[in-house]
Amino acid sequence: MPTASILHSENWSLRRTLLGILLSLTITVWGVSAIVVYLNADTESHELFDQSLAETGHLLLSLAEHEMQERGVHSAHRFADVSTRRDNTYLLFQIHDADGQLIYKNTGAPDQPFLQLNSQPGYGWIQMQGQRWRSYLVWNDSHTLQMQVVEPDTHRRDITGRFTYQLLAFALAIAPLLVLGIWWTVNRVFNSLRHYAHQLTQRRPGDFSALSPQGAPAEILPLVAALNQLFVRVSQTREREQRFTADAAHELRTPLAAVKTSLQVWRRARNAEERQEAETALSDSIERASRLVTQLLALSRSEPETSAVQALPHTDLAAWCRAQTAEWQHDVAQAGHTLTTDFQTVYTGMDAISMSMLMRNLIDNACRYTPAPGHLHLHCGEQQGQAVLEVSDNGPGIPPAQRSQVLERFVRLSDASIPGSGLGLSIVANIAQAHGASLHLLDGNDGQGLTVQLRFPLS
Repeated sequence: MPTASILHSENWSLRRTLLGILLSLTITVWGVSAIVVYLNADTESHELFDQSLAETGHLLLSLAEHEMQERGVHSAHRFADVSTRRDNTYLLFQIHDADGQLIYKNTGAPDQPFLQLNSQPGYGWIQMQGQRWRSYLVWNDSHTLQMQVVEPDTHRRDITGRFTYQLLAFALAIAPLLVLGIWWTVNRVFNSLRHYAHQLTQRRPGDFSALSPQGAPAEILPLVAALNQLFVRVSQTREREQRFTADAAHELRTPLAAVKTSLQVWRRARNAEERQEAETALSDSIERASRLVTQLLALSRSEPETSAVQALPHTDLAAWCRAQTAEWQHDVAQAGHTLTTDFQTVYTGMDAISMSMLMRNLIDNACRYTPAPGHLHLHCGEQQGQAVLEVSDNGPGIPPAQRSQVLERFVRLSDASIPGSGLGLSIVANIAQAHGASLHLLDGNDGQGLTVQLRFPLS
């Protein structure tokens, strides 16, 4: 399956997810707010209608009581000023005396009481003429007249319905603008990501230039910075690999040429003595080539990117050195030198395999560059809050001006006559870096020769 299809089928879309969440939250909040507003408005509307109904009842009761006092009316009458057609469908009232006799009513009101005369004063609901009516019952102060006023709830429903329609119309008008605004905002934010994705897509394989953070949102800046750091590391790794490949090809050319020459001499040998000399030269050439290949592999494995250990074991450096002393003593003796040691207990984090490679290179360098019979001295202990490991010899040493140069790959002193690849100290420097240690080149025994000192952090 193509990569694009896999990404499309297995990976979720951040933009669609964000749009869905924002729209869902907005619609939910909008809907809940609309319901709350509607319920509050409906409650307020009912309170206003009830207040108006009560005020109307009190006013009509006051008017009726005043007229009865002036005229002494005791029969049912109709108020001309409230007998309009509108009142027939909106407001009906009855006034009864203490005995339940109907005194006043408006047009449309029945002769039978809306409510029982012994009903509790206040608001209520009744069913009349096939619909629901809001009622209000009140007595005058002397408790001689009772007012019953009712109104249909259709008017309340009409008001609430109009408010609901207006709210829905407003929501429908605003919803497209809201969706468009959210869509535009989210896409504008993701334009930055698409911009950087386009930049990366259009790059050539060897282009490791930094991405420009100009105009990027603050939330994307850490990603841009991380990518730029990655470009730097990849560029450095590529440069090291290219330099390593070029140097290795250059250095291997010499021993391979020697092998080829020795082989040609061996083929043209005229007698057993010449053949033996050619075989010896061929063997030495093969040994130098093999040694160079071995050190190239060791250098590759010692690179900090490949040799760094996540959790270095807590190790007694002195005990570890004592366990290796017999092997080192054998190698030094074969080179015609003597070895002394001074190991003091000190703990540090170290990887035994890479440290063995480090010590093997240091002792080998000291043995090869120190004229026999020479003397090597190994020391470990604690100095100034650090674990110190030293390998000293009494050979020719390295001039202070050239000590920083010999740590580079394939660098050897111009007057060095001893065969070598110039990789030993580079391997040591890489392993030291992987252990978080510092490497120092100092004067050797009694001011003569060379001391390679490594300072490790205490654990």
